[in-house]
Amino acid sequence: MPHQLQDAFAQQIRRLPDATQRTLAVAAADDTGDLPTVLAAAGRLDGEVWDLEPAERAGLVFVSAQNLRFRHPLIRFAAYQQAPLAWRIAAHRALAADLDGAQHAHRRAWHLAAATTGPDEEVAAELERVAEWAGSRQAMASASAAYERAARLTADPHRHARRLITAAQKASEAGQDERCRTLTDQVPLPLGDPGMAADFARVRSVVELGYGSPRRAARILADCADAISADRPDKLAPLLTDAVHAAFCAGDAPLMVEIGVRAPHLPILALPAHLLAGDLPGARRALDTLVRAGRLADVRLMDQLVTAIYCHLMADHATAHELAAAAVAHCREQGIGGWLPTTLHLRAQVELALGRLDDAHAHATEALRLADGYDLDHRAAHLRALSAVLAAVQGEEAQTREMAEQALEYTRPRSVGRGAAEALWALGLLDLGLGRAQDALRHLETARQAAGHPFLARHLLPDLIEAAVRAGHPEGARAPADQLMTWAADLGQLQFTAQAHRCAALTSPDPQAEQHYLAALDLHTDSNDFDRARTQLLYGEWLRRSRRNIDARDQLRTALKNFDQLNARPWAHRARTELQAAGETHDPSDATDSPLTRLSAQEREVVRLAATGATNREIATHLFLSPRTVAHHLYRAFPKLGISSRTELANLLTP
Repeated sequence: MPHQLQDAFAQQIRRLPDATQRTLAVAAADDTGDLPTVLAAAGRLDGEVWDLEPAERAGLVFVSAQNLRFRHPLIRFAAYQQAPLAWRIAAHRALAADLDGAQHAHRRAWHLAAATTGPDEEVAAELERVAEWAGSRQAMASASAAYERAARLTADPHRHARRLITAAQKASEAGQDERCRTLTDQVPLPLGDPGMAADFARVRSVVELGYGSPRRAARILADCADAISADRPDKLAPLLTDAVHAAFCAGDAPLMVEIGVRAPHLPILALPAHLLAGDLPGARRALDTLVRAGRLADVRLMDQLVTAIYCHLMADHATAHELAAAAVAHCREQGIGGWLPTTLHLRAQVELALGRLDDAHAHATEALRLADGYDLDHRAAHLRALSAVLAAVQGEEAQTREMAEQALEYTRPRSVGRGAAEALWALGLLDLGLGRAQDALRHLETARQAAGHPFLARHLLPDLIEAAVRAGHPEGARAPADQLMTWAADLGQLQFTAQAHRCAALTSPDPQAEQHYLAALDLHTDSNDFDRARTQLLYGEWLRRSRRNIDARDQLRTALKNFDQLNARPWAHRARTELQAAGETHDPSDATDSPLTRLSAQEREVVRLAATGATNREIATHLFLSPRTVAHHLYRAFPKLGISSRTELANLLTP
C-alpha cells in the first residue's frame, strides 16, 4: 500500500508545472519546514512563492506565513524521489548556500554531503566536525551517521578507515551493535597504523561479545595488545581492561590472569592475578588504588565498571554500588545508551547483594527492556539470569524457570560462563526456598562449575552449603564453609563475614554452632534484611531442634516479619512452618490492620510520601532514588494495596 500511494502521489506531482515540481523538490530536501528557508533556496533556482500555488490547490502541501508542511510524509518522499538527480543536487546546494551561520553548520554539512557525488575531503571534514559536535551533545547515533557519511566521501585510505572505525565506536555507544558490525566489516584490512588497529580491535570485540563468544572477544583484544604494545603503549591499558571484562563474562579465570600478567604494573590488571591466586591482601591493596581512581571525574567508563565489578566480587558492596550508580549516571548524562543496560545490570546485582530487592528489580527490569530494545542479546541473557534470581527469592517458580531457561539457551552454546552460573544459581535458590534441597544442590554445584573459579562462585556458596546440609550431605559443605571463613578474614566485610559464620554454624558441632549463629547475627547489624532473616531462620530451626522453643520463636517471628515485608514467600512459608512447630500459631492478618504490611520497606516509604501529595521527583530527592524507581515502587505497591491511583492513598492510609 505505501508503494501504491507513493506512485499515485508521484503521478499527481508530475502533472504540476516544472517550476512547482522544482520548488517542491527544494521543500522536500529541506528538513525543517521553514518557509523563508525554502523560498530563499528556491530563489537561487529561479523559484518564487507563486510556484507553490498549484501544489496548494491540489492539496499536496499546506503553506502559512512561516511554515510549509506536506499533507503526508509519502508526498514529501515522492516529491524528492521523482525529481531528477540534477534537481536534487541543485536543491541541496541552494539550501547549503543559505545556511551560512555557525548555528546551521550541521545542516549545511549534510546538505553539502547530499549534493556530493564523489570523494570530497572538504565536505567530509565538515561532516566530521558535525559528528564531533553531535557526540559532545550526547547524540551518539547522529555522530555515527555523520562519521559514516564522511568516510564515504573520503578518498585517503587512512582517513577513510579511521572515520569508519569511529562511526562503529559511536554506533556501539548508541546501542546499535548490528550497525557497528556492518561498519566494522567495511573497514579495509590490514591496518598499518597501530593506534588505529587498537581502536578497531575494541569495536570488533564489541561485535564478538554481542554476537559470538566473550572468550574470542578477549582473545581479539589480547592479541592486538601483543601486536601494538611496543608502538602504542598508551593503548595497552584500554585494550587489556576490555579484554579482562570479556574474559570475566566468559567465566574464564585462567584467561583473566593471562591477560593481567601482560601489564602487572597496572592495578586494574594486576588485581585478577592476586584475587584468583588467593592473594586477597594483595588484591585489596590494588583495589584501594582503583577505587580512588574510580571516583575521579575523568575516569574511563570501562575502568569504573571493572572497578565496581572487583568491589562486588570482593564483597565491598557499598563501594560497588557507589561506582555502579556513578557509571549509570554517566551513561545517562552522556547519551551512551549502548552501555546503559550493562551499568544498570551491575547496579541491580549489587542491590541484590545489599538486600535492596525492589531497587534491584526496578533497575533489572529497566535494563532488560533497554537491552531487548537495542537487540543486545548478550546483555539481555545476563539480565534474564538476574531477573530469574530475583523471581526465585519471591518464589515465582514459573517466571524463574522461564527466565533462567532463556538465559541458559543463550549462554551455554556461547560459553558465557558468568551468565550461565547466575541462571543456574536462580534455579538452585528457587529449589532451596521451596524445600527441594537435593535439586537445589544439583543446580548450585553446576553453577559453581560454570562460574569457572571458586572465588567467582563466592556469592552462591552460602546457598550451596545450606543445600548440601539440608540434602543430608554435610561432608560436601565443610570445605566450602572453611573457604568462606578464610576469605572473610582476608576481606574484612561485615556482611560477608556474617554469611561465613552462618555457614560455619551449619557445618559445626552443636557447641560451636550457636557461637557462629550469634556472631553472624551480631555482624548482620549493618547488613540486609533478607540475609539477616535467613540467618534467623536457620538459627531458629537449630534452636527448635535443641528443644529451646521459646528462644526459637523469637528468632523465627522476626525472620517471618522480614520475609513477609520482602515478599519472599517461600522463605516466609518455611519460617511460618517452623514457628508453628515451635508451638506458635501465626496468622499474618493478626499482626496489624495496616495495609502497609503488604509492602516492602522501600515501598512503604514511597507510599507514605506519595500520600502527602509529593511528586515522584520530590520523593526521589527525599529518598535518594531516581524518579523512575519511585514510579516502579508505586506501580508494584498499588495492586498490593488494592487501589489504582494516587488519589486513593490518603484515605487508605488514614488511621
